[in-house]
Order: sequence, then C-alpha cells, then structure tokens
Amino acid sequence: MLTTLFVYGTLRSQFNNRYARLLRSHATLLGPATVSGSIYRMGSYPGWKPEPAGEVRGELYELRNPKETLDALDEYEGEDFERIAIKAAGDSSDSVWIYLYKKDPPEDSRIASGDFCSP
Repeated sequence: MLTTLFVYGTLRSQFNNRYARLLRSHATLLGPATVSGSIYRMGSYPGWKPEPAGEVRGELYELRNPKETLDALDEYEGEDFERIAIKAAGDSSDSVWIYLYKKDPPEDSRIASGDFCSP
C-alpha cells in the first residue's frame, strides 16, 4: 500500500480542522510538493482534476498507519472525491495518493495559481 499522501486543500498544515489535525498526528509532513493538473474552488474547499494541465501546489505527508488514516480521510472527503494514485512532480517516480474531484466543476472556478492557500 502507498504510504505518501499529497494534500492541496483543507488538509494542509495551515488548517486546523479535525481531519487536518488527525493527519498531522498520524503522519510526518515531508514538505511542499506539486502535482500536475488543476484545482477548482468548490465553496470552502478545492477539488483537483488531472486536466487541464497545470501545476498544483500542496504538501506531502508520509503516513505512519496508512489504512487507518486513509479510511478516516476517505470519510472526510466524501462521495464527491475518489482517492487515486498519481506520480508527484519532480525527479521521483514514486506514486502518491491524491483526492480526485469526481464532478465537473465550472471552468470559472479554476484557481489559476494552483494554490488553494494563495489564490
């Protein structure tokens, strides 16, 4: 099972919701990272899509107990999101988990900067 999770929204270290705290207590923050794709503002949270091409900024976490932590985060993300494996940007060929937004967001909700915390 993959043990690395890329987060781009309300699970990032600057957020203090219950699930962001859970992630921080059950994982090690590896640092900033990027993935290909685009993110969209869905009200108070973002959704990631692999297309159109772009760069999405977020953070990588190494999960200490992947199954337990991911089960909780899957519940938090809900039915509009699906956890999938992708390649992180950079030199590494390692795959990471990311939450894919399953719906089709309005194009005008795209966050041009690729950074939910610095739109």
